[in-house]
Amino acid sequence: MYTGMNDQTIEKEPTQVRIAWHCTCFNVRRASRAVTEFYDSIMAPSGVKATQFTMLGAVSLMGPASVTQLAERLALDRTTLTRNLKVLADQGMVSISAGNDRRERVVKVTVEGQAAIDRATPVWQKAQAIIVEKFGEDRWRQMIEDMSELGELTEDIDSKRKK
Repeated sequence: MYTGMNDQTIEKEPTQVRIAWHCTCFNVRRASRAVTEFYDSIMAPSGVKATQFTMLGAVSLMGPASVTQLAERLALDRTTLTRNLKVLADQGMVSISAGNDRRERVVKVTVEGQAAIDRATPVWQKAQAIIVEKFGEDRWRQMIEDMSELGELTEDIDSKRKK
């Protein structure tokens, strides 16, 4: 269950709890788990999980795309993406084939994958509408902008740190 704590309550907690509660990574991951669980519960009748839906959507939007291109677009490492794509391929939702370079793998949505997208879209829209309504459209838009900026900022910092 996702619960919040106010600053007065946090100050009474041990140091490690205070550190975690103010940690950007901890809070983003905690919110992500709660949101994913919510979307999964709403989307369950479609047979498509929220994470599968977003991955199928990215592959569909990009058209046939290399694993590297998808990894960059989804901000995932290639190993994690490959593991997730294997599940989708095993379910017949994507095909993975050799690209121009034998080492390159190209991914595209299959007919079954497009059917899954079509089946899941209405229930995804329902989940999305609930979140936007409860959160408030202005706050939701700002949160989306802030999360995008946070992602770009951390990617930029990390790439400079690795040089």
